[in-house]
This record gives sequence, structure tokens and C-alpha cells, in this order.
Amino acid sequence: MRFGPLLLLLLLLLLPLCGAGSPALSRSLSLRGGWRIRSGNGSLELPGEVPGCVHSALRRRGFIQDPYYRFNDLNYRWISLDNWTYSKNFKIPFNISNWQKVNLIFEGVDTVAKVLLNNVPIGKTDNMFKRYSFDITSVVSNVNSLELRFQSPVLYAAQQSKAHTSYSVPPDCPPLVQKGQCHVNFIRKEQSSFSWDWGPSFPTQGIWKDVRIEAYNICHLNYFTFSPIYDNHTQVWSLEIESSFDVVSPKPISGQVIVSIPKLQTQQTYSIELQPGERIVELFVKINKNVTVETWWPRGHGHQTGYNMTILFKLVRGLSIEKSTKVYFRTVELIEEPIEGSQGLSFYFKINGLPIFLKGSNWIPADSFQDRVTSDLLRLLLQSAVDANMNTLRVWGGGIYEQDEFYRLCDELGIMVWQDFMFACALYPTGRDFMNSVRAEVAHQIRRLKYHPSIIVWGGNNENEAALMMNWYNIRASELHTYINDYVVLYVKNIRKIVLAEDSSRPFIISSPTNGAESIKEGWLSVNPYDSNFGDVHFYDYINDCWNWKVFPKARFVSEYGYQSWPSFSTLEKVSSKEDWSYNSKFSLHRQHHAGGNDEMLLQIGFHFKLPESTDPLQTFKDTIYLTQVMQAQCVKVETEFYRRSRSEIVRGQGYTMGALYWQLNDIWQAPSWASLEYGGKWKMLHYFARHFFAPLLPVGFEDQDLFFIYGVSDLSSDCKAKLTVRIHTWSSLEPLCSSETEYFVMKAGKAVLLYEEFVPILLENCGNCTRRSCVVSFYLSTDSQLSSPTNYHFLSSLSETVGLHKAHITAVISQQGNTFAFDLETSAVAPFVWLDVGSIPGRFSDNGFLMTERTRTVLFYPWQPTSKSELEQSFRVTSLMDIY
Repeated sequence: MRFGPLLLLLLLLLLPLCGAGSPALSRSLSLRGGWRIRSGNGSLELPGEVPGCVHSALRRRGFIQDPYYRFNDLNYRWISLDNWTYSKNFKIPFNISNWQKVNLIFEGVDTVAKVLLNNVPIGKTDNMFKRYSFDITSVVSNVNSLELRFQSPVLYAAQQSKAHTSYSVPPDCPPLVQKGQCHVNFIRKEQSSFSWDWGPSFPTQGIWKDVRIEAYNICHLNYFTFSPIYDNHTQVWSLEIESSFDVVSPKPISGQVIVSIPKLQTQQTYSIELQPGERIVELFVKINKNVTVETWWPRGHGHQTGYNMTILFKLVRGLSIEKSTKVYFRTVELIEEPIEGSQGLSFYFKINGLPIFLKGSNWIPADSFQDRVTSDLLRLLLQSAVDANMNTLRVWGGGIYEQDEFYRLCDELGIMVWQDFMFACALYPTGRDFMNSVRAEVAHQIRRLKYHPSIIVWGGNNENEAALMMNWYNIRASELHTYINDYVVLYVKNIRKIVLAEDSSRPFIISSPTNGAESIKEGWLSVNPYDSNFGDVHFYDYINDCWNWKVFPKARFVSEYGYQSWPSFSTLEKVSSKEDWSYNSKFSLHRQHHAGGNDEMLLQIGFHFKLPESTDPLQTFKDTIYLTQVMQAQCVKVETEFYRRSRSEIVRGQGYTMGALYWQLNDIWQAPSWASLEYGGKWKMLHYFARHFFAPLLPVGFEDQDLFFIYGVSDLSSDCKAKLTVRIHTWSSLEPLCSSETEYFVMKAGKAVLLYEEFVPILLENCGNCTRRSCVVSFYLSTDSQLSSPTNYHFLSSLSETVGLHKAHITAVISQQGNTFAFDLETSAVAPFVWLDVGSIPGRFSDNGFLMTERTRTVLFYPWQPTSKSELEQSFRVTSLMDIY
């Protein structure tokens, strides 16, 4: 104890209790900003920023080029293999001897480091996803030196693997095509930082989140979290609030807590007494039942209403602290129940009692270097998701638990989040130290995130049930029990146990894909985790023709599926040189991290398109890029429309599909991948297609044995009157050959129903001079309230076999309309896959990649940064399918 009895008594009488926000009783000093960084042997020393990492510091000071340029992921491996040290000298701007306790707080350290203050070891870090708090009361002085001595994450992971001598924990290394590092499953770090099939190997080191000193007397508020609970019986909302205190007073502290939500006319007061030590205060707040609580709804289903809440801790002698936050109310249920006419169980989510079809994508880290992921970038990417009519993103388990701003934006935008814990495509050790670290990580992340209404489910891992049960790692049958036991220990006896204890407001599933309740019944691991009668599935098929909808599983929920494409030339150009600009260049092969990926794209293209025929190698490369984007967009369109039309039907025991999350939304660098948004946010053709195939009202056309069907799909929250219009165009004319429309009918909310069927030969015969090769079908829904669907289309033959399709001459007149620009297009001929491009000018079009069957069309461009008409005119290029032949 530093204080004499008289000084302590004076403090008790004069100072407010519990330091959060109370200047007299707690002081905080941020250590963000400038630090020094030096290499392991001291030969290189440079300034660095916190939050940040070594790579960013080296780049900022000119020691390295852009890490994403050409082959720099290989050239800069030395950075990850060195042991770097972060250091900072700082003064405490207040008298340190006045404080009973002083803590050093790290919100995130990446990853393995020894922490020294004034040359005294005060602790270690080994988990990127944990919050660390070190008691430095006896070490800190008015002038201090702080050091974090990092160990190479690559070398650390190898050491941990080597030390695990009882049995191997596969996989040892990623496939060679990924050019990655080994044993990532032995370090609690972003798994994809050691490489992935869509990303480079950049195992970073640094202080990647906030760091600060906290000094306090009497007590301190460590964390504060809450979750809303709805009682179906009484139909009353409540809040479960949890506050954690560190009480350093030698005597108990009593007082009151006042919880206030003014707009809900709710104010409740509680008496508390805090005993010395680490203390949890749990409050149960009933919301005034006489006031209507507006719930938080996913995008497209209602408002994202939230309420301001304050919590005031009024302690002895009128001393207090106050916390303000926003609270949202919503319920989520995962429904797994028998289905009439089908084996297995349903698998769908109800939000506020309403079954909702989850449509969206999968989220990966937005950059290899997290200090480059700004709030503006997150908003751009997430806004692009909702602009494409998505309501869900799955935060995939091989990346990171995203920053607070990500979830705040998802709350605001109405994006539901399927939140994985960070375990992916690997088995993991279950030693004591590893498990202790995991338990602290999971508890911290749940407390940090559980108040966000956007998070609707916790997922234990990505593909690890499948990896084990489908024997990805060639484990001998006699040894399988060891790995099954480890799996149950990690995900069931630890992670699941913590989730159930910490958060009762949303479901938890062990893995993805999983058979859900059936996997549990089979002892947490199902014999076939890809069974389409249960749970969710992941589905990839690059060999069979993606236009054939019979290839796809009529599953309950599809949480991963997709096809690759290349990013646009303007994106690649920034990180490549002229010798790289061909499809088979060393650079193109290096950038492809999925085995056979470049050939698979050409294979899919070859099913329905001809390859480019330009004699100019650069133009051939650009045309091939264009074709990969056409192929990807069309493949994912066909597959997604199959899942959407399967929501209301059971066919041969399968169906009731209630989720389609394609792989993947965003890119981590400039390379071929499954993403629909390029690195930096530029929309690929797929993303424009997603805006249509995820539309709330959509007609879906497909064929089965010469019979052409159109389904109507509605995600609307109420029934509407609609009619279907079907048109047939010849490829050789801008005038429709014939058109028909149905009578008005009632389109049921939340349903997919058959609207139209006709034999293709009869359809063509009734339209006069038409064949499969010479004509194309388009169709759309219109309603009595003027709400229309996108115009959809159905190709009657491959585009490589069409008759009458001519090279279209397309012109554009650009005009400015306020903050947007109008592109008035005119074409000389029918043009499939019209692609408007303005190079590197940031922004998006209102539509793109479309089938142009009319002579004129106006498309808007929404710039993300100020631009001009002349700049757009200079950068503008338009391509349609016949331009590449």
C-alpha cells in the first residue's frame, strides 16, 4: 500500500468512486501514435505507428515497396521471420504516486511478445484476439520505457508444433500453390495471414489495436455489456446487463445503479454493494410494458430502430460514473424441425418471429495489414453489400473478429452477421496453455460483441467437422478417436460451454458446414456433414457446367458456394508491370493461389463462350479478364436463383432452402478470387448481378427437359398484386419479336411459387421466326404499386452458338446531375454483357453487365470521390460480348 491512513481517508472523502469517466479518481493515458521499431539484430531502426504493424512502418519510411506489388509477398518474407521490438519512452502527465492501481491495457497485440516496462518483465502475449491487462503499479514511474519484444509468428508456430510430440496436428503446411507458411493452427492469430487460396502470406507483427495506461483509486469499471431478452409468455422485453469492476478499496462500496431508456419510459434503480477484488454486477431490467418497443429488423424487412440508454452508478457520498450506449431489441431463433414429405430437419432463422431468407456473402479480412482498414473503407464495402440487396454476411473463421466499427455499421445498415470463431480448415491442439488462451479469447469476444443485434449466430469453426469426418488429412482409422476427442474438447466442452454461459440471446452452431441437430445427435460430428437434408452446406464444383442447375444441392441452407474471376485490369495494373499482362505470365500464375484455378475459369468459359480472338496480347488479356467476370457472374446467378426458387418447395424430399451466402464478398489483395468486390471496393460484374438476383421481388427462369418455367420469388413482408411479362427478342433486332403478360395474381410474401410454364418449342413456334440459337427470353414482374422486379432473362442456347448476334456499336453521352452522372447509352445492335468501365475512378454504376435489348438506356454513375465529366469521358470504356471476337 502506497498510501498512509490519513491520505487514504482523504481520498475516500474527497474523490469520486470508480474511475470510468471520473477525472479525479481515474486517469487514462493513450500510448497510441509514435513508437520506435527495431529489427532483431538492431541493424534497422525506424519510427512506427500504433496501431500498426512492422510492414506498414517499413512501407511508410520507404524501406520497402508496396507489399502487394508483383512478387513482394515472397521478396519480403524476411520481415515475418525476424524478431522485431516495439519501444516507447513516455512521461506520465500526472503524479503516479497518487494512484492505488495502475494497469497497462492492450486491446490487441499481434501476436507473440514479451512485455517489459522499465526493463522489468511484466507479462507475455500469445493471442491476437485477446485483451491484455497488466498490473504495473509497482513498476511504473513518472518517466518510463516500454518494450514489446516480438517473436516471429512463423518461428513460434513451428516451435509450438515441434513441441507437440505426442501426435501430429494437421495440416502441417498449406498447399504449395498458396506460397504460405506452416503450422498456423499452433498460433492464435489470423489464420489467413499465413496464406489462403485467395490471399498472400504476410504474417504481421505489431500492436494492432489501442494501448493505454489506466490509473485508478477505489475501483474501476473493466467492461460493460448487455443483451435484450424477450419473454414470450409475458410478452415483455428485458435487458440483462453485466458490469465488471476491479475494487481496490479495502472496504466494500455501496450505492445505486440507475438504468434509463427515456424513449421507452423506462427507469429502474438498484442497490449494489461491491466487495474488494474483481466483482461482477448483474442487473435485470424490465422494459415498461405499456410502451411499444420497435424492434431491429434486417435490411429489407423493417427499420433498424435503436434506443439511447444511460447507466449511472451512484455510489457513496454522491460519487458516480455514467455509461451511455445504444440498445436494440430483436429476437433470433434457429429452427430445426421435421418437414412434411422430407427426411431430415429444416434449418432457417426467424428474426422477431418472422422466417427470413438469408441472402448475402462471406466476409474475409479487408487487408493483410489491418491498420489500412479505415472506417471509410468498411462503410464502402458494407454499403456495397446492402446496395446489392444483401441482408447477411458471414464473418469467416479464418480471419479476424472484426473491429467495433464493422459491427456498428452492420447494426446501422441492417446486415445480419453469422459470426464464426477464428478456427478454419485445420485441426487444433488442446494443450493446457492453448486452451486457456482460447477460453480467454472467446469470453472476451462474446462480451465485446454480444450487444450487437446484427450478430444472429455464433459459429464454432469453418469446415473442421467436414475436414475431420471427410478425412481431408488422411488420418488412420485407428487414430481418429484422438482427433474427435480434441474436436469435442475444443468446440463443445470449451467454446460452446462459454457461449451458453455468456450469451443466451442467439444460437450457437459447432461448425459450418454442419448437420446441426443431427450432428449433435451423432456425437457432435456427423458421418456426412454435407448432407443436404440437414443444416448448412458448402458447395463448389468447377468442372461441371454451371448453367446446369441440376448440379447444385437442393439444400436447407447454402453458406458457401462460388466461382473465381480475375479483377479488372485497372486494379491489377497498380501492382504489376507490362511483362505481367498475359493470362499465362509468371505473375498470373503466382497470383493464383487455388490449384488449377486459371484453367478452371477457362473451362467454364468454354462451355458457353468462345475465347478472345484479338491479335494484341494485352487486349487478349483484358478480354479474358472480362470473360472470367462474365462467367463468374452468370454461374453465381444461376446457382443463387436455384436456391431462391427452392425456398417453398420439397422435390424428391429436398428443398426448403432458406439461405444463400456466396463465397466471397471482398478481396484482400489484387488477384483472382471468388470475390464480387475487388480490392479497394470496385464492383465486379458479379456484384451488379447480385443486385438483381437478390432483389426482393424476382422472376426466375429455368428449363427442365424442354419445359420452360418461371418462378416468382418474394422477400417482401406483405402480399402484393403482380403480373408477369414475358418477351422474346431475336439476337438480330432491337425490337421485341413478341410479348405476353399474365393477369394480375397475388404474390405471397416470403414465398417462391410457379408462375409460368411452357414447352420451349411451342414458345418459339408461337413467336414466329424463332429458334433456340436466334432468340432470347426476357421477363419481369410488375405490381399494382409500381414496384417492379429486375428484368431477368433466359438463354436458350450457349452464347457461342447464337445466330444473328452482331458486334454492337455503343456510344455514351455523359451529363452531370447533382452528385451523380448520367450515361445515356445508344447501341446499334442487341448486346449481351454490356460492361461500362471508368478505370480507377472510384464509384459504381446503377447497373452493369446487362443485356441491352433496347436502342437507348440511361445508367447512373455514383462517384465515391469527387470527379468530373471530362475525367469520366477520358476514362470511359464500354465492352460487350461481341467486341472480343
